[in-house]
Amino acid sequence: MKHTSSRELFGYWTARRGTRAAPERSEIEPAAIRRALGDVFILAFDRCADHPFRLAGTRVCALFGRELRGQPFLDLWDAQSRAAVADLLSGVSEDSVGAVASLNAQTAEGWAQGLELLVLPLRQRGESQARLIGVLAPFSVPFWLGAAHLQGLTLGTVRHLDPTLEAPAAARLLPGAEVVNGQHGVFVVHQGGRS
Repeated sequence: MKHTSSRELFGYWTARRGTRAAPERSEIEPAAIRRALGDVFILAFDRCADHPFRLAGTRVCALFGRELRGQPFLDLWDAQSRAAVADLLSGVSEDSVGAVASLNAQTAEGWAQGLELLVLPLRQRGESQARLIGVLAPFSVPFWLGAAHLQGLTLGTVRHLDPTLEAPAAARLLPGAEVVNGQHGVFVVHQGGRS
């Protein structure tokens, strides 16, 4: 994750989740993520309605020049990316594994903009496939913000955030696993192999 809003939301979501697959929607306190709030959104997990926005931060709405509440999330994407984004949202919800992706978009004037997308699962009143929380934020503040708006988003690279690889939670989630902080990141070592 490159964007500070993504890192803030992911850290908060991880703390609220604890050892569960996902936190409850009612556990998310906006004041706790106030610096990222303008870049945060919540979606209803509803395939038939193309995952409408339940809420969208002011900076997210400003990128598209309109209020997004109630609007289908998939309508923000170009035709070539929609199926992949729908699959991504299904995977996040069904597998309770977050994802971070790079995106590209342009305004009608042809100004290009790189963005980061973070999507994380939320439970709603005990139901696991109900809500998604995330961040949609530009890598740099666009000079055109307020005068132009983005058109179809294009999906770039995607990376899944596997909670079993987080330290120290990995040791709790995988019995017998040893968490090793190596030079290139966190590794989980499982006992076994050739004897």
